[in-house]
Amino acid sequence: MKTLIKNCKVFGKPDGDKIYIDGEKISAAFDEKDADKVFDLKGATVVPGLVDMHCHLREPGFEYKETIATGTASAAKGGYTSICPMPNTMPVADNAAVISGILKKAKEAGNCRVYPIGAATKGIDGEQISEMGLMKEAGIVAVSDDGHPIKNAGIMRKVMEYSSDFDLPVLNHCEDKSLSEGAMNEGDVSTEIGIRGIPTASEDIMIARDIILSEYLDIPVHICHVSTKDGVRMIREAKARGVKVTCETCPHYFTLTDKYCETYDTNFKMHPPLRTEEHRLAIIEGIKDGTIDVIATDNAPHHQDEKDCEFGVALNGILGFETAFALGYTYLVKTGEISLERLIDLMCYAPSKILSLGRGSLEEGADADLAAFDLDNEFTYDKNTCLSKSRNTPYDGWKLYGDTVLTIMGGKTTYEKLQ
Repeated sequence: MKTLIKNCKVFGKPDGDKIYIDGEKISAAFDEKDADKVFDLKGATVVPGLVDMHCHLREPGFEYKETIATGTASAAKGGYTSICPMPNTMPVADNAAVISGILKKAKEAGNCRVYPIGAATKGIDGEQISEMGLMKEAGIVAVSDDGHPIKNAGIMRKVMEYSSDFDLPVLNHCEDKSLSEGAMNEGDVSTEIGIRGIPTASEDIMIARDIILSEYLDIPVHICHVSTKDGVRMIREAKARGVKVTCETCPHYFTLTDKYCETYDTNFKMHPPLRTEEHRLAIIEGIKDGTIDVIATDNAPHHQDEKDCEFGVALNGILGFETAFALGYTYLVKTGEISLERLIDLMCYAPSKILSLGRGSLEEGADADLAAFDLDNEFTYDKNTCLSKSRNTPYDGWKLYGDTVLTIMGGKTTYEKLQ
């Protein structure tokens, strides 16, 4: 099938206003009357399909929160064509059978390319190394114990050494759990509202440890969802020394602070927690100067009952697929902090490079993975239009720029919002 996308702005091609797709690939120009399908984008901007290297699809085991079909549909609505789900499923994605099951369901849904991240240790309990080789054969692209940080430095060393034999990056959630028994950032706000806090030191201590291990072993490590000023500083200094460390942050860490927790709204309960304005600005600076490599979503759907409860017992995390690009464009690009080119690097090229996915081209012969965004007109985000099964978002009612109008994955239309 031949598809023509016209009246658009093509990212990276100042004179481009059309994209031609033949089957699953971007093609050279063909006679427009031969097109089987035509999309008139009315000036929207076409970019390479976004890549999310850190998200949660919940299936298997937690289908009441989300399924692979609904989660990938939500991702497509956000402009994502490739996503990497974390292994904290039930059973845990720590073996080839579970990985194969996830990929089978993803292929049946057909909404996104799904690249699973396998557990670094069996049961994500930080004790025995998982069967990484067999999982790589099944299709994983990295290993992580997700929200269960590998607390034992000796185990972390073994994980890094073993995973390097399979060219699998290690993604670590940096948290010293002996310091993190609270429910939000430790500071003035937590004291004022009477909620036990989590100090930034909890995150910083493990970031420092992982940098030290990476430098000593000369093996790469990736730091998940950085949220602290000192974390950014340590990673910046390590990179300057040539340490093979990369890192990500999430939109909530550059758009929100712990002040939002004053309402006791559990949609502002994250892990790591929202920090103060000082840390929010440090995250933006890290994005600007290249210290932070990736903007990931950490998309974390939860059932309403798991959020509609006391702040201290509510589960951590929010939805992210459908707001990530718009938040990045509205609060980083339109404010002049970074360019659109830098945003696409953060949300496509860099995660693809770190995980060796080979995604992110709009050139002839490349897989037709692309997304189109309306960058000129403001829209109001409405959680009730979300394609996820869950609704746990703090951004309901926010006015943003960068609404998704079209997503195509491998030549197949996976999301369309065109009048």
